[in-house]
Amino acid sequence: MDIRSEYESKFVSVDEAVKVVRSDDVVHYGEFMMASHVLDEALAKRKDELNGVVINTVCCPFTPQTIISDPERSHFIYNDWHFSGASRKLHDKNLCNYISLTYHEAPSFFDRGYVPVDVAMIKVTPPDKHGYVNFGTSNSMTHAMCDAARIVIAEVNDAVPRCLGGSREALHVSEIDYFVQGDNRPLLQLPKVPISDIDRTIAKIVLEQIEDGACLQLGIGAMPNAVGEMIAQSDLKNLGVHTEMLVDSFVDMYDAGRITGVRKQIDKGKMVYTFAMGTNKLYDFLNNNSSCASYPVDYTNDPDIICQNDKMICVNNALEVDLYGQVASESSGMRQISGTGGQLDFIYGSYKSKGGKGLICLTSTYVDKEGKLQSRIKPVLTPGSTVTVPRSINYYVITEYGMAMLKGKSTWQRAEALINIAHPDLREELIKEADAQKIWVRSSKIS
Repeated sequence: MDIRSEYESKFVSVDEAVKVVRSDDVVHYGEFMMASHVLDEALAKRKDELNGVVINTVCCPFTPQTIISDPERSHFIYNDWHFSGASRKLHDKNLCNYISLTYHEAPSFFDRGYVPVDVAMIKVTPPDKHGYVNFGTSNSMTHAMCDAARIVIAEVNDAVPRCLGGSREALHVSEIDYFVQGDNRPLLQLPKVPISDIDRTIAKIVLEQIEDGACLQLGIGAMPNAVGEMIAQSDLKNLGVHTEMLVDSFVDMYDAGRITGVRKQIDKGKMVYTFAMGTNKLYDFLNNNSSCASYPVDYTNDPDIICQNDKMICVNNALEVDLYGQVASESSGMRQISGTGGQLDFIYGSYKSKGGKGLICLTSTYVDKEGKLQSRIKPVLTPGSTVTVPRSINYYVITEYGMAMLKGKSTWQRAEALINIAHPDLREELIKEADAQKIWVRSSKIS
């Protein structure tokens, strides 16, 4: 049977495809913008036929119909490896649980059998002339998940960009059990996040750390977007990209001539990433673009790979940092907001990179529900908050008031450095707390 005939022979209706799911199965929905709402809606219609089906996903951007249809969790139990806004809201209603991981290890969970997969449901491009469908904007653990699955169902969607590798960015028609036709709905786009004056102030400090020939990793949010905007308008030259997430600002930097990748030590000339989220500007840029290389996350986020590029500048957000240097970036108290993602991977990898810097960035304050100004630099983390980056790994912390380098510093030196970049109105209270914790020795360095 030739490739075209094999492909066409595997097409079934979406309702027929989801009949393969049985009670107590583990179903994986795929990752980020490549989760299939078409397959989810069909599975939801089978609710009353199924019990105990576990659904796993990675940052699904929409609220699944399976979960809406089953608010008692009698039929479907939903888990997310990295919370989206939709998952966060479901978590608040006790309808979604978080799967903890250090991101670069994710494919190994499937390879070692720690995470079984009965049915993988993915969204792909139509096959090329050689019979390969492409995973589009999300590569990180998709291939490993499909390798582990008993059955693979693929929604074919003409709107999915063909994102070149790299490696493991595609599956052959022969490796997929069923195809269903999608509705060709365009990929969801991230809304534009407003950039505040404080974001720009922090971004200016970050920009001062970047040299010609540096290699960039940017996280998600307004402040990393501000960094990208400023780089695009700068005179920096020959920047490289080795990042977990590719966002619109990389397109702006590339179009401005700032990114060439010619000074990279590995993947020279390539913008390396494991998933992309943004607007159509980004998705159009990625389509069949040989300057970009999609890799699985056990490559992009492996600290031993990250560090092979010199001058790795890794920029990530945080919710709070305590006076010991511990970073909380994924939960506020018991409330799960995001996930560990690649923050730990890149902070560690940047330190191993020759000339590299791992930057944890956060605004110095926030306003609580009572309208009171609170410090994001805290004596101790909010009880229940997850430590995303331990104090032994944390490198640099930046607020709008400056930058603190934490390596090699004692507890009192760390406290002093962090209080120096806290909001001036809140520093005296932090000093009192540090003193009570026996991590304070007043020196001439305090502002």
